[in-house]
Amino acid sequence: MATRPRRPIGRILKPVALAIATLLVAVVVGFLVDAHTTYAAELEPVQAVAADPAVDIAWTHGDVVMTPTGPANGTGLVFLAGAKVDPLAYADKLSGIVDAGTTVVIVRPILNFAIFEFRPFSTFTDLAPGVDDWYVGGHSLGGVKACQYATDADVRGLVLLGSYCAGDLSDSGIPVLSVSGSEDGLSTPAKIDASRADLPADARFVVIEGANHASFGDYGPQPGDGTASIDDERMRARLTTALDDFLAAP
Repeated sequence: MATRPRRPIGRILKPVALAIATLLVAVVVGFLVDAHTTYAAELEPVQAVAADPAVDIAWTHGDVVMTPTGPANGTGLVFLAGAKVDPLAYADKLSGIVDAGTTVVIVRPILNFAIFEFRPFSTFTDLAPGVDDWYVGGHSLGGVKACQYATDADVRGLVLLGSYCAGDLSDSGIPVLSVSGSEDGLSTPAKIDASRADLPADARFVVIEGANHASFGDYGPQPGDGTASIDDERMRARLTTALDDFLAAP
């Protein structure tokens, strides 16, 4: 009985390897395209900040720097944008504390996902020399990364907006402010409550009634989010008060 000739193993593996490589390339390209498809900043809030005589705003693709035109209080906040959100989308909501003298640096994380951010904290503080006391904060996934920067020797406190830590900072002794929305469908009230154990016992928790996940910026609706019942003006005012009180604390 005649036997069929065996195909060399290399001839079998080559097309398999090629198929796997093609799939991997497709996945990587797809991810990169998706990562660079961001939630764009709404125009009117950015124009409002640009027209504010108390705020000097300058931006590049990678960051937004807002400095007070009047007396500065020596305090600065490095703020990491949420996943796939344009940093400019946070300019108006954070500009209220600039009116009071605080410098704000809003960072676009690498590939628009803060989990890929690896640059040292000094990379961001160097954008605004002259600040004495630096805080770090972030929205959503940006806040998760901010928790990791919170143990840096140059960080005085941590600000979480619609976010929570993925690690334990309960024994860190660092001052923490957590501001959340009652209608947040992503960083839900239940998730925020569950995160309390990961923060110091004296951490401050502020809930803004009627705010959802996207209320912390100006970039439009977000899939999976709740429905906000607070308008942008009141949201900005509530957020400014919470931040000013925290940043001014001894």
